[in-house]
Amino acid sequence: MPFSQWVLMTYPSYAICIAIIVISVAFGICGVLIVRRYVDRSKLKSHHDIAGPLFATLGVIYAVLLGFTTVIVWQQYEDANITLNKEANYYADIYRDMNGLSPEFKEKGEAAMDEYIDAVINDEWKGIGYGKRSEKVQALAARIWELYSNYQPQTETQKIFLAESVRKMNEAGEMRRQRLMDASNGLNPVLWLVLIMGGCITISFTFFFGSDNLILQLVMTTLLSALIGLMLFTILAMDHPYSGDVSVKPDALIQMLSYIKD
Repeated sequence: MPFSQWVLMTYPSYAICIAIIVISVAFGICGVLIVRRYVDRSKLKSHHDIAGPLFATLGVIYAVLLGFTTVIVWQQYEDANITLNKEANYYADIYRDMNGLSPEFKEKGEAAMDEYIDAVINDEWKGIGYGKRSEKVQALAARIWELYSNYQPQTETQKIFLAESVRKMNEAGEMRRQRLMDASNGLNPVLWLVLIMGGCITISFTFFFGSDNLILQLVMTTLLSALIGLMLFTILAMDHPYSGDVSVKPDALIQMLSYIKD
């Protein structure tokens, strides 16, 4: 399990957010104070004509990197939602298609599907945040497939509904596999290293400005550090769409099941 996923599953999101911001701000304030202690302000001011354009260029580069990464994780988060909604819709179609099969099979099939979806919601979701699949759900899925493989349609209508139902079962299984892959994937550690080091470098550049008003410089550095910390937290929170407080919930499955039963 990636370290970022472990953090999301171990600590509440608000605590992670506060910790990242506090670390970022503390790094910025301490850096400014240390540089001011050992480097004369006049020397810092004499390099403003060079430091200013360099800082602007650095800021643009890092902003593009942050923005690009945020868009990627946001898209992955939305894709995870879409995958879950598709999975729920396929299950609803499977329930509906059972109406075209024999009454005996419908009774057994609906009972098996009820047990399966209940296990997905109450058992698999406990481990999906860690990127784990449920063995119970896997066994129930095998049981449903056994029911379908042993069923012998008696009419042309039953053959049509059986073929359609099997197709939807395959689609639902594919969505579940995609959901499990989404739960275990995340940003490459190299990209996380670049994001963190880029943030440190960007904040460090503020140390080498010799503002006449130290308090004002500390305020500006604090605001920049806090913003970078917030962006990093946003990327972390959405990097694993099924982990942590800010995660995809099984609401679509619950709503589908209640809709079928009503």
